Amino acid sequence: QVQLVESGGDLVQAGGSLKLSCAASGDTRYISAMSWYRQTPGKERELVAAITNRGTTNYADSVKDRFTISRDNAKNTLYLQLNSLKSEDTAVYYCKAHWLKRGVYGDTEYDYWGQGTQVTVSS
Repeated sequence: QVQLVESGGDLVQAGGSLKLSCAASGDTRYISAMSWYRQTPGKERELVAAITNRGTTNYADSVKDRFTISRDNAKNTLYLQLNSLKSEDTAVYYCKAHWLKRGVYGDTEYDYWGQGTQVTVSS
């Protein structure tokens, strides 16, 4: 099993910056891609950014050129740098780790989620 703990959420003014962290523990050997999602009340959780274990990244159009995802595999930590924040970025941000163990008789995979961290942007 893998445990994910997010931190770094806060109240910030529009135009400001934050850095979110997600620390992974447990059986982290088989974590492959990691990603950040966000959710606001009444809406579905949406993908913000993702990164493979080799460092390939992709972003939602709404955050391109403002957010940067990165990971430190040695520290088992995922990051999200949020710049030029807008009120519409207000949400609970969740970290997800895709766990993939390849086996002779098939693969075992599972998605683990953190508990979320609140980001509030005041206009």
